[in-house]
Amino acid sequence: MSTEQDPMHAPSPTVVTDSRPLWVTDELIRHWCAWVHRDETCREPRAAEPLTALAPFDLSPVAPVPSCVPQDVESAAAASAAAQRQWARTPVARRAEIVLAFHDLLLDRQHQVLDLIQWETGKARYHAWQEVAQVATLARHYARRAGRYLAGRRVRGMVPGLTRVKQLRVPRGVIGVVSPWNYPLYLGVGDVLPALLAGNGVVSKADPQAALTLLWTRALLHEAGLPAGLWRIVAGDGAVVGTALVDAVDFVCFTGSTATGRTVAERAARRLIGASLELGGKNPLIVREDADVAAAAAGTAVAVFANTGQMCIHVERVYAHEKVYDAFRDELVRVTESLRLGRSYDYASDLGSLVSAAQLAAVEAHVDDAVAKGAKVLTGGRARPDIGPLFYEPTVLEDVTPEMDVCALETFGPVVSLYRYTTDDEALSLANRGAYGLSASIWSKNTREAARMAGLIRSGSVNINDGAAAAAGSIEAEMGGMGDSGLGRRHGAEGIRKYTETQTVAVQRLIPLGPPAGQSAQSFVRRTNGQLALLRRLRVR
Repeated sequence: MSTEQDPMHAPSPTVVTDSRPLWVTDELIRHWCAWVHRDETCREPRAAEPLTALAPFDLSPVAPVPSCVPQDVESAAAASAAAQRQWARTPVARRAEIVLAFHDLLLDRQHQVLDLIQWETGKARYHAWQEVAQVATLARHYARRAGRYLAGRRVRGMVPGLTRVKQLRVPRGVIGVVSPWNYPLYLGVGDVLPALLAGNGVVSKADPQAALTLLWTRALLHEAGLPAGLWRIVAGDGAVVGTALVDAVDFVCFTGSTATGRTVAERAARRLIGASLELGGKNPLIVREDADVAAAAAGTAVAVFANTGQMCIHVERVYAHEKVYDAFRDELVRVTESLRLGRSYDYASDLGSLVSAAQLAAVEAHVDDAVAKGAKVLTGGRARPDIGPLFYEPTVLEDVTPEMDVCALETFGPVVSLYRYTTDDEALSLANRGAYGLSASIWSKNTREAARMAGLIRSGSVNINDGAAAAAGSIEAEMGGMGDSGLGRRHGAEGIRKYTETQTVAVQRLIPLGPPAGQSAQSFVRRTNGQLALLRRLRVR
């Protein structure tokens, strides 16, 4: 590509040399990395080397990304706050125009970000495309609904007719967004768009494994018309940069592990700022006696193995009724063994790679521990270095017992454990085991009974005759966890209102509140007590 070519208009055919898409030039990488905020006056010592992730497909270096220090984070928050003051005065309709322009650019340039997502995370292209589809849907939804979600509302005043009260929603200020590597586009920008539409500035911490995807997105939003200083991006070690971010912003949106989420919540609480946290899960799926076994097995395979199991809402434990267990197990094994593993930049592969050597080691450790303690591998259970260094076969286990790590701990990989049950009450008890409560699934022809059971499962969302996508994709409905799976919600009204404070504006007319001139306090109290009793009899309020 010549130096005169617009760096955001790369050619569309995807050609790879090793794992790097050929169109990704050093010039483009410099263009994207320029969006990492660095304070020019910073005197703190910086890391000698930039952050360089390894591409999961072949463990080759991705690209060096500048690393930040706490002073950079403080500077980024201050700069975003300065830009936010003007942005808060910008009409919601104008903010929405920018988000819709981003929507159109995203769909037009999706081949670029699909390549980047695959390069940085190793996922299959279809799973990368799901991120594009979800972000486009979120952009349209919030651009169209933001005005309604954020509209002020009139409420009854203290003295009806004389006290006029309106509740307003005002921006919090600067939102800190910490997003993980497993969905770098969806989780990276899906929480940013409603924060911006609500009138806030944003500082995002890019995950070191998938920084280029987020930086590409930042450049695209700039092209769509977002003011340059409003959304700032920092990069670096989570313990350093993430901590500094929580200390510098007015609200935190964090997606990641439960352990780190507790630390974020504690630090935010000390500053008396709010936090929204989507954390871990050990999500159950129930196959009832009357379920369509073939459909349940196909849906389970999707719910378990999508994104190679590296998804907070993916299913890790399946409870099948004893009367259909054998048929379901055999069908699930058949479907699992038909899945194609590969590292192609096209739609030929069903599953991609795990993201890192550490993730591969964690998956191997869970499966090896289970087998050593008596679990049976029905299919899979081994790494596939012949395909790529971090590939692991989709794995189905049975005879899993409580002393095995895979039974209760989150694996976050392509592994599922099967269990039998005899009654619906037993299935519910098993589904509710543990401290997590993020997502659940029930398969049954009797959807009314399944819905009754859903209400008894401690989980932020329950899918009936679907694994996980139905609830997650229904973006007008809030999504989040219970228990150790987090606090707060994304999507729907709450997904944008959480980025605002409620402000009450009350206007008193004609007479002041309290005793009028010439009336004693005692007389005023006696008269008001009579009025309160009358209002009670009239059923007012």
